[in-house]
Amino acid sequence: MDHPPHDQALRRTVAIVAVLNLGYFGIEFAVALAIGSVSLFADSVDFLEDASINLLILAALGWGPRMRARVGMVLAGIILVPGLATLWTAWEKFWEPVAPDPVPLTLAGAGALIVNLTCAFLLARYRHHSGSLTKAAFLSARNDAIANVAIVGAGLVTAATLSAWPDLIVGLAIAAMNADAAREVWEAAREEHRAETSEA
Repeated sequence: MDHPPHDQALRRTVAIVAVLNLGYFGIEFAVALAIGSVSLFADSVDFLEDASINLLILAALGWGPRMRARVGMVLAGIILVPGLATLWTAWEKFWEPVAPDPVPLTLAGAGALIVNLTCAFLLARYRHHSGSLTKAAFLSARNDAIANVAIVGAGLVTAATLSAWPDLIVGLAIAAMNADAAREVWEAAREEHRAETSEA
């Protein structure tokens, strides 16, 4: 089945973004476990979630508008998963507030920022194409870039204070951002589904 050039370009972009997210998930997850960082753990799981979203988008681009809207609703739920995992990790860290090593925390956060800025740049031109699907991918990359700036800041503050709280606070903030992104994607998908149903 042939696809329009615009769709082919979108498919290539989504595939590249999926590979970038999956690759950096492994790096950041390993660092998070090694230094006991809540914010890196949250962000690494978020990279895995982003890879999943983009792979789902790749599959769903060939589907009709109603099915894409339904997939958008599922993606809204997927976006919440890293936030729930972060809350559990943060709860454990709250009772044993040991500061992570600030150097790998800062470097890993900076690397994640580069990856997410690249993904956001690649997806920016497609964020209004295919409705909630590409909106989900763009919002995830954009939010992750903002979160990475906060992670780098947490690393610098941790280096100065040797406190576990900057890392913990940023991890919880990432969970809150994911919840808001899930709300936006859900609303966009629901609106698409409602519009498609009313036209049927």
